[in-house]
Amino acid sequence: MTDEELIQKYVSKDKQSEALKKLHTGYPVQYLIGNVEFYNTIINVNESVLIPRFETEYLVEKTLNYLKKLNINNPDILEIGTGSGCISIALSKNISCNIDAIDISKNALEVAKKNAKLNNVEINFMECDINNYQSNKKYDLIISNPPYVPFNDKVDKKTKYEPQNAIFASENGIYFYRIILEKLKNNLKDDYLIAFEIGNNEGALIKELVQKNLKDTYFKLEYDYNNFERYVFISNREL
Repeated sequence: MTDEELIQKYVSKDKQSEALKKLHTGYPVQYLIGNVEFYNTIINVNESVLIPRFETEYLVEKTLNYLKKLNINNPDILEIGTGSGCISIALSKNISCNIDAIDISKNALEVAKKNAKLNNVEINFMECDINNYQSNKKYDLIISNPPYVPFNDKVDKKTKYEPQNAIFASENGIYFYRIILEKLKNNLKDDYLIAFEIGNNEGALIKELVQKNLKDTYFKLEYDYNNFERYVFISNREL
């Protein structure tokens, strides 16, 4: 279905003309229709949250497969930078689990809470800057699709309508991976899985961070359907 057909289907007739004008300026169709399908869920979106991508669906799918392979059942999960809540909601719909999900944006969390209710799942959402996160709780899974685009990289023009602090990161894109690994290495259970979505060519840099912060780990770099580096999985057990 084309973007124009989506507008005709989901936008009321009295607003279709205005929506089509915005579409032709490059405004994302997902914001115009107000939602997106994500891993068999419906996720409402607006300009407060990043639009969920196909690549992130694969992060969810691969994470579920690794949890099964590692025999991690009913996991305690921490998601960093939940945005619309799509990752946590998809995980909750597919396995029995307990999820804490944090984000720095109050507006994003309002969207995420509504999405959790829409999809009939329970998630503990918390407004928090990862730099200020403090907890003694330990998790089976830490998962994140953080901002990872270096500030000097070229991106799709449509992304200018999305929250920029959900896209760009300092330190050549790896800032948040460093913070997560440094701050949360003591929040992992004896058997654990860490799952990251990453930018292309960031795998080696993140591997260095893992080796610096965690001992005796298994590190796996995986690629998306365009053969770009896109996922990192880390565990104390063989993956």
